[in-house]
This record gives sequence, C-alpha cells and structure tokens, in this order.
Amino acid sequence: MTISRRKLIEPQITPFYHVINRCVRRAYLCGDDPYNGKNYQHRRGWIVNKIKQLAAVFCIDVCAYAVMSNHYHLVLKIDTEQQKKLTPEAVISRWLQLFNGHPIAVDFLKEGQIGADKQQALSKLVAEWQQRLGSISWFMRCLNEEIARKANKEDQCKGAFWEGRFKSQALLDEQALLSCMMYVDLNPIRAGVTPSLDQSDFTSIQQRIREYRQTKVSRLSKVPSSANHFQLLPFVGAEHQTKIAGINFAFADYLELIDWTGRCIRNDKKGFIASNQPKILQQLGITPDAWLEHSEQFMEHYANVSGKWSRMCAFKQHAGGHWCKGKSASHQLHPN
Repeated sequence: MTISRRKLIEPQITPFYHVINRCVRRAYLCGDDPYNGKNYQHRRGWIVNKIKQLAAVFCIDVCAYAVMSNHYHLVLKIDTEQQKKLTPEAVISRWLQLFNGHPIAVDFLKEGQIGADKQQALSKLVAEWQQRLGSISWFMRCLNEEIARKANKEDQCKGAFWEGRFKSQALLDEQALLSCMMYVDLNPIRAGVTPSLDQSDFTSIQQRIREYRQTKVSRLSKVPSSANHFQLLPFVGAEHQTKIAGINFAFADYLELIDWTGRCIRNDKKGFIASNQPKILQQLGITPDAWLEHSEQFMEHYANVSGKWSRMCAFKQHAGGHWCKGKSASHQLHPN
C-alpha cells in the first residue's frame, strides 16, 4: 500500500532525502535513443538548469545529483531554519519567480502595504507559500512539470512523461547520507557510461571537482573564480558542524573515498580492495567490503529509509508501516 508523502518526508526527523524519478517512455530522457536514432543529450542541461533555479528559490539545498539516460537522482536537504526566517516580502518574491502571484500579494510587493480588509487573505497566502518553499514535493513538482512539458513539445506528443510519482528515501544519519551520496556520484561509472569522475557529465561530483580545482587556481593567481553552477551544499568538516550548515566531512576526505570506491568497483578491478583504507571509513568503522556493497547496491538494500536500524524502525512506525527493509545492510553500515 502506498504511503502518504507527508509521512515519508518529515523534516523534524531528518532534513536529508534521496529522490529518484524515471522516464516512463521507451524513448530516453537524455543521451542517444537506440530506437529512433535521436540524441537527447541537451535535456540533461534542462534538468540541471531547472535544479539551479529551484535551489535558489526553495529553502532546499542540493547535496548530490546525477542525470542519467532515463532517470535522475537528487540528494536534498530541507533548510527549515532558512524557511522559518523568510519575511513575507521574501516569500512572495521567491514564489513569483515560479508562478503568477495572487493580485493581493502582487499589490503588497509593489506598494509595501495593503488594506486591513485584505490582510487576512495575504497572511493565509504567505503561510501557504512559505510552507511550500520547504517542501520537496513542490520542488519535484516544479522540476518535473517543466521538463515534461518541454519534452512533450519536442516530441510532438501528449501524455505522461514520468513513471508515476517520484521515489524518496529518508537518510537518517551521516553514514546513510555519505553512502547515498557515493551511490549517486558513482552512478555513471557504475553504469559504464564514463571511465572517470572528471568525465561524469551532469553530476555533482564533476561540478565539485571542477570548482575545487578552480578555487585552488584562483587562490594561487589571486583571480576571483567565476561560478557558472548553483551552489551545492558544502563540505564543512566535522570540526565546523556547529558553526556552518553543511556536510560534516572534509571534501578532500570525501574525494579520497569516492576515488578509492570508484577504482574498486571498476570491471577490470573486480574484487580489488586497496590496503590503504580511506580516512572516512576508518572514522566510521565501516569495513571496505560493506562500503563497496552499499556503493553499488544502495537502492536494493533499502526502501523508503536508510540509517541505524533502531531509527529506521522508529521512522517506519511514524510513517504507519509495519515492515522495514534493510536490517542486515544497516548493521553493516553501523557496526557499532
């Protein structure tokens, strides 16, 4: 039985979520379609550009993304603190970037004030829009509807473009977040689409690597770097977790881990495990075998939630479910 989305996405339990959406048609979402001989590579740019726009409007940060041939992955974080701090003017201004606004809201934004008789209606609108600006469901709705309309126009057809509603997985702790991000970032390599992280087009790891290198070059040359991409949620290191909002690992350590993992799952390196275990795995106490298995089969191991087993069961009970998938996998990822 399908579980209500509001029960599967609960920011008070965890702000991190993995979402996946798949194209329903035989034709590919992006890349070369073997059936009709057409190339849809440009649609990847549509998706990334729309994610960039939505990340600037919604109170939702992007941790990782990967746009594949017939589906895409996102790892998102709901920023509830930013959402609560939005002023009525900011809420209306953000919402009008996506939709035509209500006349009362438009008038308020232009004039700075409205009559007392309209104040209650405005307050209701602002409260509703503010709630939506922290909603992954609305984020995905805005993303999927525009891509579907553009693809239908290009294909000169009508009907559903996406395979039902998007799938979501709650990520309850650092181990689950790290493992899921690794799964998303390595998607093109695991699928045999690209041989290296540098060549993994339309992925967050390629963007992070390029920005990391550009930052180092700009520091040496003292020339400010130009940001052509949207700002991903930064790696801040565990020592800064109480001061800066971000992912509680150092990017250099994450880069070491993903490079090590990517080399281990290559077809010509099957079964190979290097002796120098990455720093992050040592800190978390995760064995190399367990980590590699999660990097390749994260989606198969879990359903709607990933994390420590006790927290997974509590989340599932909160959502109204009676069975939770991934007990053995959770114990591997949380050995202590």
